[in-house]
Amino acid sequence: MNISIWIIPILIAFVLVYGTLKRVPTYESFVEGGKEGLSIAISIVPYLIGMMVAISVFRASGAMAFVSDMLKAPLDMIGVPTEIVPLALIRPISGTGALAMTTDIIRTYGPDSFIGRLASTMQGSTDTTLYILTVYFGAVGIKRMGNALKVGLLADLVGIIAAIVFVTIVFG
Repeated sequence: MNISIWIIPILIAFVLVYGTLKRVPTYESFVEGGKEGLSIAISIVPYLIGMMVAISVFRASGAMAFVSDMLKAPLDMIGVPTEIVPLALIRPISGTGALAMTTDIIRTYGPDSFIGRLASTMQGSTDTTLYILTVYFGAVGIKRMGNALKVGLLADLVGIIAAIVFVTIVFG
């Protein structure tokens, strides 16, 4: 039996039965949740537009290429491929952009190459920090996110370094 096909319907049925047994108006609760979800979606649109504009400006201005060029010499000295720098820069900003870059790296170098494995590992060991802060903090109205930004970017840096270290150790 393939449990992955049944887990979501079973979970939904469990919630409905449990709510009904507890005398919760399940349909009305569902509709109310849908209204809340719609209002949250509308409230975060300006934050998403701002983030998309910032990503476009970062890429179109040449800032990404500039940073990549600045890091080329030090990364070459420690044996880290510079082809991975754009992915490391865009991953905290945009999940979709990072996925497109990872796909391009894998298409160019192959999934079993060192760079392909490193890109895949970086994709899985980091997160879209700026996107998360923009959407979630914007949705609940938090304006001061300095400490969360610092911790999130530090976690991304640790994820990138860990990916490089572990892929080098395992696949060297």
